[in-house]
Amino acid sequence: MHGSGEALPSIIFGLNPMVFAAILFILTYAVIMTEKINRAIVALLAAGLMILCGVLNQEAALRGVDFNTIGLLIGMMVIVAITRQSGIFQFLAIWSAKKVNASPWGILVMLSLVTAVTSALLDNVTTVLLIVPVALLITEELKVSAYPYLFSMIFSSNIGGTATLIGDPPNIMIGSALGLTFNDFVLNLAPIIVVIMAVTLIPIYLIWGRRLKAADEDRQRVMAFNEREAITDPLLLKKCLAVIATVILGFVFAHSLGLEAATVAMTGAAVLLLLQCWPLDAEHQSKRVLQAFNEVEWITIFFFVGLFIAVHGLDSTGLLELLAERVLHLTGGDPTATAMTILWSSAVLSAFVDNIPFVATMIPLIKSMAGTFGGPEGLMPLWWALSLGACLGGNGTLIGASANLVVAGFAERAGQPIRFTRFLLIAFPLMLLSIALATVYLYWRYL
Repeated sequence: MHGSGEALPSIIFGLNPMVFAAILFILTYAVIMTEKINRAIVALLAAGLMILCGVLNQEAALRGVDFNTIGLLIGMMVIVAITRQSGIFQFLAIWSAKKVNASPWGILVMLSLVTAVTSALLDNVTTVLLIVPVALLITEELKVSAYPYLFSMIFSSNIGGTATLIGDPPNIMIGSALGLTFNDFVLNLAPIIVVIMAVTLIPIYLIWGRRLKAADEDRQRVMAFNEREAITDPLLLKKCLAVIATVILGFVFAHSLGLEAATVAMTGAAVLLLLQCWPLDAEHQSKRVLQAFNEVEWITIFFFVGLFIAVHGLDSTGLLELLAERVLHLTGGDPTATAMTILWSSAVLSAFVDNIPFVATMIPLIKSMAGTFGGPEGLMPLWWALSLGACLGGNGTLIGASANLVVAGFAERAGQPIRFTRFLLIAFPLMLLSIALATVYLYWRYL
């Protein structure tokens, strides 16, 4: 089905739209992986070519952009930018570092656990927005490499986000398609997530943890910090905490209120900007608003816009649906084989393709198999397989999940860039380890 509502027989050079979209998509990923051209430029060019060459029209392309994700990101980035000025993140950094006696490995574990738990309660993008600045601050003081910390926070955010309905977009989509509750996800997914989190820290310790050393004077300097002195603007902090608490409540109850996360985040950002600018004159207000907007990771935002359009172009040619049907054809309708195929294929594909369009394609396909598996109840193992595969698979590459890109944006700004290939060589095997654990759990509990 063509994106504009009518099928075109062929497009540029007489190529079949499906073939053209696939070639363009593979080229886009190849260029992103070389890191010779900024990823936002590559994604926007790919999006432009999808439209110029007739795979999509502009209206269809815009339908492919997930404005909920974009709005959520921008809203939370503005809230974080203003909150950062109060000194709360420095307070958190010093407090958590002192709790483990400023031990570099202890701090990595602390930050990973905080990231995982917060990702389950907020979404994982918001979590890394809040916690990555903390990690960068501590590693700078301890004079240790920030890379292992950022790496383990990417993993923790995606693992923790898998445990609940609101932690990761695929879960939100599966939950709303089936009417599943917050508790359904916690009861079915949280047990294995705890195991995966614990097991993942072992290779991270073997690769980096045992070599993380900080000089005594650097540790003493961190221990000598007074976390209370870090709070530079107590009044601003009170305003920020009030808005953040309201926004979190908004996320928890958004579904029952019929609101999207982006609306909650954008409204929170607007309220916080108002509170910060309220008594000032026009010139100072403009300065404050500009300062907050300058902190938004625009490279990440525009990369998403381009990527959403490119993926939607690929999706509109029917290629993703074709791949999904092939997967089901191969399993011959066997429940165990089907669940395992969904788990592993969604994990590997979600590492390279944004998991949102993939999950959107899989939901109607799995629903249509109810007859084969004895009604909707028989499909439950398949839904948990899809959730685990799509959410955990995001850890496989740097472009596998939104949170990964946000962390990469922070790292680039801090002068500690995370390179695509270097990340892939360690992340992909670790992601496969978590999927292997999920396989055992699914088989033991449901099959």
